[in-house]
Parts: sequence; structure tokens; C-alpha cells
Amino acid sequence: MVIESLKILFNRDLNKLKFEIESYEFEKQIWVIDKNISNSAGNLCLHLIGNLNTYIGAEIGKTGYVRNRPLEFSLKDIPKAELISKIEDTIEVINKSLDSLTEKDLEQIYPQIVFEKEMTTGFFLVHLSTHLAYHLGQINYHRRLLDF
Repeated sequence: MVIESLKILFNRDLNKLKFEIESYEFEKQIWVIDKNISNSAGNLCLHLIGNLNTYIGAEIGKTGYVRNRPLEFSLKDIPKAELISKIEDTIEVINKSLDSLTEKDLEQIYPQIVFEKEMTTGFFLVHLSTHLAYHLGQINYHRRLLDF
């Protein structure tokens, strides 16, 4: 039941991420930063894709994904269509990876130390879902404030 709930949440929020990126009226605005807004929507989108493909795709799904976190924040002007394609690919990776888990797997210690201490896989997946939602909210505000 928990795995199915996580799938629903990840799919919901990744599809909302796709909607937010698609909703920018002016594509160049995806990459705008202004005053105290230090990360563009494009960079936050790349960060979420990298984060989920690393901690769920590579670790749980064994996809072989290799993250380059600094590029998530330094790349600019990736076309909107490419961002959307990357989101769609990430949705597939998340679904396949979560389908490989059992409820018992959620009780096991996550294989990597991420926050300087051990945590269960279930706890970490919940964290990743809230991390996605947090940045999704930032992207929504970014679009509504700066896409003009």
C-alpha cells in the first residue's frame, strides 16, 4: 500500500512539474533569476530530475544513471521540449524502480548514507517525495512571478 501511495504522489507531482514547465508562455523565462531568486525553474527542474534518477533510478532501479549535480545548477537554456522529455523519462524510471520494491524493502536501511545517518528506504522515499513537492512549489511561484 505504501509503495502504491508513493507511486501516486511521484506521478502526480512529476506530471505537475511537466505542466509547470509547459505553462511558461515565454520559454526564455524558464531560465530567469531575479533579486533573491537564485535558482531558475529550469535549474530546479534539472535538479529534481538528477535527484530522483540518482536516489531512486540508480540506487533502487539499478539504471546506471550517473549524476553531475553541479551541472544541474549551471546548465542554461535547455529547450523546454528537452526538459519535458527528461521529466517523462524520469516518470518511467520512478515507476519501474518502485515496482521492483516490496513493502519489506521499505523497512530496510537505504543503501547510501545521505544525511549523515542511516534511514529506512521508506523514510527516504517519503523525503524524496516532499523534496519534489518543495521545489515544485518554488517553480510554480517562479513561473507566476517572472513569466511575463
